[in-house]
Amino acid sequence: MSEEWATLMRAALAGDAASYRRLLTALTPALRAFARRTLAAAGRDAAEAEDVVQETLLALHLKRQTWDPAMPFGPWVRAIARHKAMDVLRRSGRRGEVPLDGLEELLAQDETAAEGELATRDAERIAATLNGREREVVEAVCLSGASTKEAGLRLAMSEGAVRVALHRALKRLAAAYGSAKG
Repeated sequence: MSEEWATLMRAALAGDAASYRRLLTALTPALRAFARRTLAAAGRDAAEAEDVVQETLLALHLKRQTWDPAMPFGPWVRAIARHKAMDVLRRSGRRGEVPLDGLEELLAQDETAAEGELATRDAERIAATLNGREREVVEAVCLSGASTKEAGLRLAMSEGAVRVALHRALKRLAAAYGSAKG
């Protein structure tokens, strides 16, 4: 399955929006199962799993250009999902280890591949190009790891308004990146 997802990601990076939608749709159940197991193992409510899923998908979207198509896709996704799960645990003040067992089964991968580091500085630089509220929302949710609910409380916005602002900001970033890339 990991190779199928890698193929979809390569097509998405080449501009195939339909492949990108199929990839995100295919990844979501695997990420949700991983998040539920991870949070349950840490003694946390499975309801928080959706935060992990959404934050992972958002990070994948923002960092998709950092994936090297010559490298296996599974370790890259696994690293992002693990970091987002740890962020959820960290926000509650608890420390814990995030087991990789469940995700390894769901995301078949090449064990010899290096996971590498995610480009946080690039994300911060890109977010800085946004203006006002959209930048604040992207910084809160994507860079600080806040849930949409937490970002809404911090920014005095409803959770729905945070989601709308985030969606608009990501569209604006995608359009800006697309014009800069081409």
